[in-house]
Amino acid sequence: MNEYVIIGNGVAAAGCIEGIRSADADGRITVISKETHPVYCRPLISYYLEGKTDLARMPYRDADFYEKNGCRVLYGRTAEQADAANRTVTLDDGTVLPYTSVCIATGSAPFVPPIAGLDTVPVACTFMTLDDALALEQATQTPRHVLIIGAGLIGLKCAEGLHGRAASITVCDLADHVLPSILDADSASVLQTHLEQNGIQFRLSDTVECFCGNTAHMRSGETIRFDVLVLAVGVRANAALAKDCGCETNRGILVDVSMETTVSGIYAAGDCTEGTDISAGQKRVLAILPNAYMQGFAAGMNMAGAEASFDNAIPMNAIGFFGLHTMTAGTYDGEVYTEETETSRKKLYTKDGLLKGFILIGDTTRAGLYTALIRNRTPLDSFDFDTMKKTATFASLSADMRKRCFGGVV
Repeated sequence: MNEYVIIGNGVAAAGCIEGIRSADADGRITVISKETHPVYCRPLISYYLEGKTDLARMPYRDADFYEKNGCRVLYGRTAEQADAANRTVTLDDGTVLPYTSVCIATGSAPFVPPIAGLDTVPVACTFMTLDDALALEQATQTPRHVLIIGAGLIGLKCAEGLHGRAASITVCDLADHVLPSILDADSASVLQTHLEQNGIQFRLSDTVECFCGNTAHMRSGETIRFDVLVLAVGVRANAALAKDCGCETNRGILVDVSMETTVSGIYAAGDCTEGTDISAGQKRVLAILPNAYMQGFAAGMNMAGAEASFDNAIPMNAIGFFGLHTMTAGTYDGEVYTEETETSRKKLYTKDGLLKGFILIGDTTRAGLYTALIRNRTPLDSFDFDTMKKTATFASLSADMRKRCFGGVV
């Protein structure tokens, strides 16, 4: 009987479990979970703080998910070592687990910058996990002044989540615009204005030089008083375990389209991995929930002896802040088609006869059409792209294209 070990218990792990069970109904599956919660949907933690969801609606799968899939979950445990030669995983409590194949789905961890005086801050949090959200909930039982370092996705979703709980929220970042990893300065200005209209304050092109208790001394010379600090500078892939057992790593664990690492029998999936972004033709970490699930499912199938590949990964984000929706995908390279108003942006990037990426702020209707064109590398001269770029409509595609891209469902 096959012995499967999954290190991690996030969305990629859930995909891996379901991938294994699609090909092997009997093999034993052991999940090693550092957190003490069943798999949950991480993007919901900001909505939990807002009061738009509750703990009962956080899980990513039903309460009987592990039981139905015949999984043993070891909560509160971490993997200390994977031995590829002997095919074993050793846990932090000394337990040794044998495996036929293993999937490393360890995700990522917050990067905490070495800022002088950080140890003097009474209440400092990160914002990556449900436990982080619970800690922030406790820290803001009464209205507090909040300082968030980082104007990326994590920092801004934290700001939105805390909006109704905080006396004030200030976000600082060395970048000169918000969401610098996914928006250009022009598009970011629309979103920043909207956030400011909802009470979020910004200190951009500026950062903290040092802390003295509840006072932040900024590089610009300004001082900011706060009660609660949130560190949202960025994340780093948890790739150390894979590297230590001989897997090739860069910013993340390197995997092929089957999600196998450079060491036989060891697979990896989710935010800890580095795969090929087909829109840019480059290896990169694509820390996105849908990708994590699809990677995990492909890994699970291959671990169980079936054949599956995940070879059309692209960066993409679908987010909203105070009712303003934003969706991005692909890479921003090549010729750009732009539509803009004071409160919206549409930018489509084309190169080499293909749609390479897009930014949509405001109207994100049928953005899935644009995403499918990028994923499927559909030649622009094979359909009416002039109509498509103005209005995303299935009518621009032939019946055969609709079937290939969307399974005939329109």
